[in-house]
Amino acid sequence: MNQATTNEDRRTYDVIVLGAGPTGENVAERTRAAGLSTVIVESELLGGECSYWACEPSKALLRPVLARADARRVPGLRQAVKGPLDVATVLDHRDEIVFHWQDDNQVDWLDSVAVDLVRGHGRLDGPRQVTVRTPDGDTVPLAARHVVAVCTGTGAAVPDIPGIDAVRPWTSREATSADRVPGRLAVVGGGVVAVEMATAWQALGSQVTMLVRGDAGLLARMEPFAGQLVADALREAGVDVRLGASVASLARENGEVRTTLKDGGELAVDEILFATGRVPRTADLGLETIGLTPGTWLTVDDTCRVTAVEDGWLYAVGDVNHRALMTHQGKYQGRIAGAAIGARAKGEQADETTWGAHVATADVAAVPQVVFTDPEVAAVGLTTREAERAGRRVEVVDYDIGNVAGAHQYADGYRGKARMLVDPDRGTVVGVTFVGPGVGELLYSATVAVVSEAPLERLWHAVPAFPTISEVWLRLLETYRDRHQPGPS
Repeated sequence: MNQATTNEDRRTYDVIVLGAGPTGENVAERTRAAGLSTVIVESELLGGECSYWACEPSKALLRPVLARADARRVPGLRQAVKGPLDVATVLDHRDEIVFHWQDDNQVDWLDSVAVDLVRGHGRLDGPRQVTVRTPDGDTVPLAARHVVAVCTGTGAAVPDIPGIDAVRPWTSREATSADRVPGRLAVVGGGVVAVEMATAWQALGSQVTMLVRGDAGLLARMEPFAGQLVADALREAGVDVRLGASVASLARENGEVRTTLKDGGELAVDEILFATGRVPRTADLGLETIGLTPGTWLTVDDTCRVTAVEDGWLYAVGDVNHRALMTHQGKYQGRIAGAAIGARAKGEQADETTWGAHVATADVAAVPQVVFTDPEVAAVGLTTREAERAGRRVEVVDYDIGNVAGAHQYADGYRGKARMLVDPDRGTVVGVTFVGPGVGELLYSATVAVVSEAPLERLWHAVPAFPTISEVWLRLLETYRDRHQPGPS
């Protein structure tokens, strides 16, 4: 049983976790498994942003869209799915996926791992001390023997544009929880949230216009061909994708959002979504009481300890440390940090070697990501641009996924591309990008190849089943081999 003690009017635990999203839950579960008394503090719903306003509801909206797109490419099936989506059923299913924004099941799970819960807004008020203001206005003072872990995540970044407050724009939260389909939707941004929500709402019946600042295109942090293929598909679906378009001002008139662009153009829509990045939820955490600046990202070492705090008692895990802003990476960091906290609390030396038990090496070497658009994008490790910026020599191996037998089986006219980056000195894979229908399920194999640093000679013995899209691995290896075979004498 989780045992707290009293210390000068403070309930004292070994570990205090601020934030009960997937990251905080993983930290708490791991520290509790290490025998440390643990309490988690949450001001909203247990399960956090991912469970209620991001990953889960967005994929619930996107799944029928992608399934229909796949079905329309299958002979004998496309005629059966020519009609529109059942919007009411899609939205009802989304509501079920998020448990109608109730967290009873998460509370039950927390009880099952013997982690205590304090609902309310927690703020640091000195080293190893937290004060929680409950929804009833009461105050609960807490103290930590070993660690406070900040797992508060991020919120949507909304730019300072004239008229934006009066317009009440959508952010990712409104885009994933809306209970009606806007007739016209503007999406500002070109990143993952922007392309996924443009895909979903266009298919659900909106006329979507994407306003993308600059000319880098969509998904600018990924391989350029990924954003281009997604942009082509969005345009084919009816989305108006505008590059080099910046919003100058906003106004809501007669229910419409009137958008003035910096080039002088205007756009009238029913709703406008800003998908323009994330900011850390650290503005009201009491960071000033321990010598840190409120509202900033918390820089950490590879075990997720905050480097600017003496004595190593403060950890920042997940999005709030700005290492890799994805749920699965936050959960990974939670497992790593929880294990490190447990080891150090026992007086043991943490294993801080590369790929060691207590370091989040994958954050810098092998971050996997899937973009659930049509086509899907899946990537892990380095991109070509990142390798160039790092001064790292790589060989680029490309292959048209549509030439693989499994792709012919998957869909008529399959369009997709694979890229493998090889370290020629070590003969290992350091980055992979797939674009095409269904490629998200290929990503774990790519992640294993990058993390294991398996030599290409060994990968030849990983035989892909026929006929599956995974045969693209064989074609990539063949392309690399043929490039390096000596020519005729």
